[in-house]
Amino acid sequence: MSSSTAITCVSPRIPLARMRSIYRLEEVSRRLEKLPPKEHESLRATYERMLEKGEQRFQVKPSGLPAMAALYDELPNFHEVLDDVRRQIALCNDSSDALEITPLLLLGPPGVGKTHFARQLAELLGTGMGFVSMSSLTAGWVLSGASSQWKGARAGKVFEALVEGEYANPVMVVDEIDKAGGEAAYDPLGSLYSLLEHDTASAFIDEFAEVPVDASQVIWVATANDARSIPDPILNRVNVFEVQAPDFAAAKAIALRLYQKLRGGHDWGRRFDDQPSEAVLDRMAELAPREMRRAWMTGFGNARLAQRGTVLCDDLPAAGQKKGRIGFMQ
Repeated sequence: MSSSTAITCVSPRIPLARMRSIYRLEEVSRRLEKLPPKEHESLRATYERMLEKGEQRFQVKPSGLPAMAALYDELPNFHEVLDDVRRQIALCNDSSDALEITPLLLLGPPGVGKTHFARQLAELLGTGMGFVSMSSLTAGWVLSGASSQWKGARAGKVFEALVEGEYANPVMVVDEIDKAGGEAAYDPLGSLYSLLEHDTASAFIDEFAEVPVDASQVIWVATANDARSIPDPILNRVNVFEVQAPDFAAAKAIALRLYQKLRGGHDWGRRFDDQPSEAVLDRMAELAPREMRRAWMTGFGNARLAQRGTVLCDDLPAAGQKKGRIGFMQ
């Protein structure tokens, strides 16, 4: 249940917030009392933490239709996704309804900015963000927790994001969902079948804590390179967007905005030109968006070593340059 509005906002830049109970304290207390003395210390600590944090979290949404022009400029290859988000924000604008964003699946080649988009979405909505990299999972319980009967068991990422975080509706990023692995007997995506459905997510039970939590307000963003290995039950629960690499002109615009952001965000930036040359931007446009920040930082550093305030093409790493390996000669 939701209480009355807790924060009154006077600016569209500040999110509206109300409090939402995401679990019941009496249920946590009951389970804590049933634990045998001097056993299940990790589970005991989890219950005590839940009682300490309390059951209520901020449920936020933008106060009015937010200004998104900067995002459209920064993410030119995500216009279709931004349009969809904007429509869904508009539905709850000037109403008492909570923000509902249909789960998103972003398909596209590596480096086009899918994870960066998710971070920008969390900032736009004024909520927190959780992150799970499915390519690094060795067991499905990382999302849904593992039974406290198992050695080294712990709560899953969804439970942690809600209990340890401040928000009832964080953006939860499931990165590289198409690379989910794990034991053959355990589907690493199994918990998503219920988490992506509003009704079943409202009483999600983490296998470690075994206390129902309300995960119905979580905003899901999944990323993938290829949809063919994603189960149909997942695809049927999400809005799928194919994100292409930005064209040359868009890539130049992204590189310029990143240059300006890095320059303006550091005191050392005042030593550099207001904007780079066209030749440098042309070189930067050859890179994937996620590689641009590293390339700019290399360029700034090399220019500074040369005691210049202008970044030259020679200051940038060569296109396609890989990181060197560190180790002993065989």
